[in-house]
Amino acid sequence: MKKTAISAIFGGVVTTMLLSSSVALAGGLSKKAKKAAKKVPTEMVNLIVTYKHDLKIKHQDKIDKKHGKIRRKLKTIKGQAITLPAGEINNLSMDPDVAMISIDQPIVKLHESSSDNDKEKIKSLPSSVGFSYPELFDLPYTGSGVSVAVLDSGFEKHSDLKPLLEESFVSDSKTKDVYGHGNHVAGIIAGSGKKSKGFYRGVAPGADILSLRVLDDNGAGLTSDVIEALEWVLENKAIYDIRVVNLSLGHPVYESASDDPLVQAAEALWDAGIVVVCSAGNSGELGNGTITSPGNSSKVITVGSVTSWGDKDPSNDMISSYSSMGPTKGDHFVKPDLVAPGNRIIAIKANKSYLDKKYKKSREIEKEYFQLSGTSMSTAVVSGTVALMLEKDPTLTPDTIKARLMRSATKPKVADVFSTGAGVLNIKAALDETGFAENATSPRVYRDEVSGMIGFDKTSVLWGGEEWSLSYLWSDSYLWSDSYLWSDSYLWSDGYLQSDSYLWSDSYLWSDSYLWADSYLWSDSYLWSDSYLWADAVVQGNNALVED
Repeated sequence: MKKTAISAIFGGVVTTMLLSSSVALAGGLSKKAKKAAKKVPTEMVNLIVTYKHDLKIKHQDKIDKKHGKIRRKLKTIKGQAITLPAGEINNLSMDPDVAMISIDQPIVKLHESSSDNDKEKIKSLPSSVGFSYPELFDLPYTGSGVSVAVLDSGFEKHSDLKPLLEESFVSDSKTKDVYGHGNHVAGIIAGSGKKSKGFYRGVAPGADILSLRVLDDNGAGLTSDVIEALEWVLENKAIYDIRVVNLSLGHPVYESASDDPLVQAAEALWDAGIVVVCSAGNSGELGNGTITSPGNSSKVITVGSVTSWGDKDPSNDMISSYSSMGPTKGDHFVKPDLVAPGNRIIAIKANKSYLDKKYKKSREIEKEYFQLSGTSMSTAVVSGTVALMLEKDPTLTPDTIKARLMRSATKPKVADVFSTGAGVLNIKAALDETGFAENATSPRVYRDEVSGMIGFDKTSVLWGGEEWSLSYLWSDSYLWSDSYLWSDSYLWSDGYLQSDSYLWSDSYLWSDSYLWADSYLWSDSYLWSDSYLWADAVVQGNNALVED
């Protein structure tokens, strides 16, 4: 398997970003809800309705009169999960108390990337978190005293980990991990490695795990299931001292983050002092604008995946082909916030689960462990790191933790921040990082109507100090810091990244050799020579990187 240097991959040209206003709203209806209203009038539709004020009896009465059914009350977002005839959706949107009507969107797929051809096509070594972060074994912190809520497919008994609590928010009420994803994620965060004599331990083996099952036997669920679990976390935060929530799941973005019920629920936890870590999604092959909800929130920590080859050499690491890319659809927040190892990560398995049976021959490691790939895995690595940081200093706020993770991340030589964010997680550097951020919202990409240039919100202003400026977060890069790449606003024309080939106009990208100086991209055959990128179809053909 040929390896491409991280500087070359991170500097790759972005080619497929869709940034038109595809999440426009009309009359209190999300785009998807508006479409649902055109179905057969008697067809029942699962919706989430949010109100401008706290829920009252009259809101329930109105749903009843429209022949609807209230499935859940969602107090955190002043909403309800309901089932309503399609013919009544427009009528409900006219209610002056209604803020927004959204589809109760299915969690379409857990953020685990899979391929049946991995064993034959991928020649890289399997990897544990310890391969990427050998310093973990020498750190004085294990996440002791920190509780992490894992909202996933449940948990199956394993000698490496005993959750502090197991709850289900799925209709069948089972807490066991029949699908097989929840065990793996929880194990990456806090597995002891007992069955492997410590070799396949998690990032924070001293942390307490609360397994909250929001996904069924097939790894599927509804947005309202996840929101209800998030509300449970908020209500029980003090009882279990919950400091971190791991969301290795999501759904496509269909509305602005400010109107998205799942984002609203996640941000309610963030505002309450709980660190929310979300996966970016596994649609990187589709290009930019593929970050999923709730990772499209500007507040939460959104994590992409980097492929590490298990050789302890970071110079040949590369962004995983499946790792979703920013900016976020509609809102244009710069995401992911950072990346972490997520490819072929070894952690505990749920015996006889769906994924265990599917990958029995190709991915099993020492019977008690197996390997999965995806931004689910990289997200769990970051959640474990957050537990370590909170053990060291329990007073840290979510914003300060996010800012420290981003500033301490290992910077690529040439960055595409819509793939890499602030860089690759550096656990030891994150623990050594100092400074306090008042606010760490991810910057927005915008068009300056006066200068005609595209730039980024200044994090030094947003975050309350020059020490958090973009140049520190994004590796002192001239390419990004002064917004010259996006000059003349041609980037956004017609809603496409490279519409009419205007991306490179006026030579802002190429001039003065800022990008290509020192032969970072072109020399040594990193990009073109030896068929690394285009010939032999390395990215798509042969399944070499697809799905892994």
